[in-house]
Amino acid sequence: MRPRVVWRAAALLGSMLAISLAALCACSNPTSFHSTDVSSVMPPLEFKLTGEANKPVTEKALRGKVTLLFFGYTSCPDVCPMTLLKLSLALQHLGGDADSVRIVFVSVDPRRDSPAVLARYVGGFGPHIMGLTGSDDSLTALTKRYRVAYRRDEPDRNGWYAVYHSSAVFAFDREGKARLLINPSETVGQIGEDLKALIG
Repeated sequence: MRPRVVWRAAALLGSMLAISLAALCACSNPTSFHSTDVSSVMPPLEFKLTGEANKPVTEKALRGKVTLLFFGYTSCPDVCPMTLLKLSLALQHLGGDADSVRIVFVSVDPRRDSPAVLARYVGGFGPHIMGLTGSDDSLTALTKRYRVAYRRDEPDRNGWYAVYHSSAVFAFDREGKARLLINPSETVGQIGEDLKALIG
């Protein structure tokens, strides 16, 4: 598969997830948020993954922080870097309040994305981003928990393989409760406003 095909597949998965969650919500978005309200259909933040220096990381490390959860991989040609850039720009709109937010980028490609590779990658987008990954079993359990689809093809003769993943970004409040699904159509300013509301 070529990168363009991967991007289209990821965009389609993200759109399908947004539609299904909006239907499950059975209510319109609160006027204070631009994003889709998923507080009644998504579970609280919970995970056990691997971070820098191969150290285990759980949701307890994010207590008191507004958390943005996004699944992807460092070799992603466009969806992942575009999304991380957009989120990091939204955090810049918060000024000093940006310290109250953490972006958690979970790689679904642990074969290529070691903790060291992830640390270098997310470091290019700002200081408030954590790069995490885990075993196939832990990634499968976590993606099922948040209804996120992903798949890795078998490597070709050159070792290259495609990874398909959702483009969904979930926002959790300071208590770890699921609150919002950030849609790709939302602007940097709109995301910043939603984050301010969650922080406040």
